[in-house]
Amino acid sequence: MLKFILIAVAAILLTIGLVKLIDKFIPSKFKPVISIGLWVLIGFLAYQTYMSIYTPILFNQERNRRYTKVIKNLIDIRDSQLAYKQVNGKFTDNFDSLVKFIENGKYTIIQRRDASVIDEELSRRFGVDTYKDIVIIDTLGFVSVKDSLFKKSNRYKTMMNVPAGKEGEKFQLEAGFIKQNDMNIPVFEASVKKEVILFDQDRDMIIQENQVVSVDGVNGDALKVGSMNEVNTNGNWPKTYGSAE
Repeated sequence: MLKFILIAVAAILLTIGLVKLIDKFIPSKFKPVISIGLWVLIGFLAYQTYMSIYTPILFNQERNRRYTKVIKNLIDIRDSQLAYKQVNGKFTDNFDSLVKFIENGKYTIIQRRDASVIDEELSRRFGVDTYKDIVIIDTLGFVSVKDSLFKKSNRYKTMMNVPAGKEGEKFQLEAGFIKQNDMNIPVFEASVKKEVILFDQDRDMIIQENQVVSVDGVNGDALKVGSMNEVNTNGNWPKTYGSAE
């Protein structure tokens, strides 16, 4: 883009120079037509230079606005998945199951306390009362997952819909297990391609956005939270868009 701007500026300066040369050496009867044509060319090049600077600014503003909306839904999906795993021991790849869980699921509230009790085996062996330490877990009650995560909001019912970009699109949701230290660890990933979010924007800008590699940008060709390749429930966006944790 910088190269194009420099070329356009050079062309404008060259055209202005030509206008002055024409004014000095071209016969008077030809000057009006040629001068008008050159000034039209100057105006066109100036407009192109302006748009080459302004188009990325508009794109970035619209991208940031849309990404912010999408990330809010991804955070809701992540929080709902973590709650689902806490109760069920795994993640789900089905939004209907996730919504149903939020509406009907409950957290168990427990209290852990230390206590000492008689160790009957050791007491018989030594002939005196011998105690051992144990942990007692008391169930205090249950709390609604919906009330805990969403209070009075029903936005969980639409969190699967991509809220910006191409109409009618939904997030892709995957879940499964990966092997780590001989253990099957549950993982999930929710994602949407950038080209879905930015479908109606400048094509060249979308291509550049898909190739972003930056600490203050969203790397890769999609916005996502979680991972199917590693134990990770973070989002791939920087903190400028919202919490990734």
